[in-house]
Amino acid sequence: MSTQTVRRDHTFADTMTMLRRNITHAKRYPSMTFSIIIMPIVLLLVFNYVFGGALEKSSGGEYIDYLAPGMLLLLPAYMTVSVAVSIATDASKGIVNRFRVMAISQSSMLTGHVLGALIQAMAGITVMTAVALLIGFRPNANALEWVAAFGLLALVTFAFVWLAIALGLLSPNAESASNAPFPIVMMPFLGSGLVATDTMPVGLRQFAEYQPFTPITETLRGLLMGTEIGVNGWVSLAWCAAIAGGGFLWSKSIFRKQTR
Repeated sequence: MSTQTVRRDHTFADTMTMLRRNITHAKRYPSMTFSIIIMPIVLLLVFNYVFGGALEKSSGGEYIDYLAPGMLLLLPAYMTVSVAVSIATDASKGIVNRFRVMAISQSSMLTGHVLGALIQAMAGITVMTAVALLIGFRPNANALEWVAAFGLLALVTFAFVWLAIALGLLSPNAESASNAPFPIVMMPFLGSGLVATDTMPVGLRQFAEYQPFTPITETLRGLLMGTEIGVNGWVSLAWCAAIAGGGFLWSKSIFRKQTR
């Protein structure tokens, strides 16, 4: 067996070990995971039942059908807070330095966080979808479109988790890390997730139309509700690739400097 193959095997095994570590932490300290999953569901219920009557006219139909696809993106956005806090906690408590002197793949700590966040986010998205269906969400997607929608949500989570890792590595402590992803958390609300962008004032409308969550929302809405997707699908993939690539390279660069 070649040295390169052995390294790959060790990297995979170390990543799985770090994944188990993250899942164990989530089980032992469920408050962060619970809040990340519950808060988007609470917001879905609030917007549907409190504001739905007033906003239904702008949606052109049942407001829950317009709202639910955009609100599913709250899970990837909120997950960035959990990841940034976890990374900053590890760094500030010296865990990174401990791993540095161990015979493990140094990058496995980061990839373990990514996989753990993906599992938690997709579980939360599944629960949120079930809640939306219970309160009246009626998508007309076929099986392939459902798979594509969940695949896009996984890709969005993957992209923003890498960005959150970089923010967590840059933060001096967990408190700072919890605030660093705030712009990401707000972006789904400042897109087409709640109302159509053409109902917004000019400046806000321009921002909403050119930020990443709007084309992603429109792509999800098209997959689940059959609305026009147009170029939004390609734009969404481009945004995800750019954010994932940038976050990955940024995280790797910061991590290497911190582990020298």
